[in-house]
Amino acid sequence: MEWECLVIGGGAAGSSAALVLGRARKRTLVIDAGRQSNRAAHGIGGLLGHDGRPPAELYELGRKELEQYPSVEVRSGEVRIAKRCGTGFQVELADGTRERVKRVLLAMGMDYRPPELPGLEEIWGTSVFHCPFCHGWEVRDQPLAVLAEGERAVHMATLMRGWSDDVVLLTGGSGGLDAEHRAGLSGAGVTVDDRQVAGLASERGELTAVVFADGSRLPRRGLLVSTTLHQRTDLAAQLGVKFAAAGPVSVDAIEVDAMSRTSVPGVFAAGDVCAQMPQVAAAVSAGSLAAVSVVQSLMEEAR
Repeated sequence: MEWECLVIGGGAAGSSAALVLGRARKRTLVIDAGRQSNRAAHGIGGLLGHDGRPPAELYELGRKELEQYPSVEVRSGEVRIAKRCGTGFQVELADGTRERVKRVLLAMGMDYRPPELPGLEEIWGTSVFHCPFCHGWEVRDQPLAVLAEGERAVHMATLMRGWSDDVVLLTGGSGGLDAEHRAGLSGAGVTVDDRQVAGLASERGELTAVVFADGSRLPRRGLLVSTTLHQRTDLAAQLGVKFAAAGPVSVDAIEVDAMSRTSVPGVFAAGDVCAQMPQVAAAVSAGSLAAVSVVQSLMEEAR
């Protein structure tokens, strides 16, 4: 059997796309590796109807919704090889299974790479985070810090003042702030600390302090860190899609047009793989749009 669409990824974008494809009665195969980047978070912030819901719970609800559409099949697994085959594509899964598909929708998410700091991994996604809109509410009115450099540091620290009056910008010893930057931060009520950060201290899964190289500590309850996003697989490269220029957040986002089409006919992308502002709500919307675009392309081909 040839599937009409293969959705790679069962997160917010992929599940949303599969739902639209199912309702359009398109034979859809979803391959989900279960590696959604936000699974470490306590809850999803800012998703209408699901605000604060644990990510794993949302994805499970999504799978249950997809079960009512007979044209959609969801499998746990990983796509290892994807290539053009005639007018469609052939993919091979990690278990050796091969499938033929007419369209491919890339929605496998990205790898989030925060700074490598001792103690960060244990509290990543809770009191240490990359998006204030997703996590700022949970640490509101508490002593907070921002770890970043340059222009991005100024932007992030100023933004974080919306959630707390006590914000310290940690430059990590890199400097990079000129007198104008420092004056602007001071005017915004942000303190700058140039000491080198050595690690993070926590208790019961929550940040308690930033530890400096000289052994001193700065008590903090939340930390916003500069994070970069990277493709977690080489599938997009295998398919030959064009990547956008590196931005401040995403290093190698897939380039798409207004209808979620990549530079390769028949290949679409949605969610973090092609975004500079990764959010669950945006991924849901992007997945829905991409699915509509896939359906339109299939209908045009059938004429």
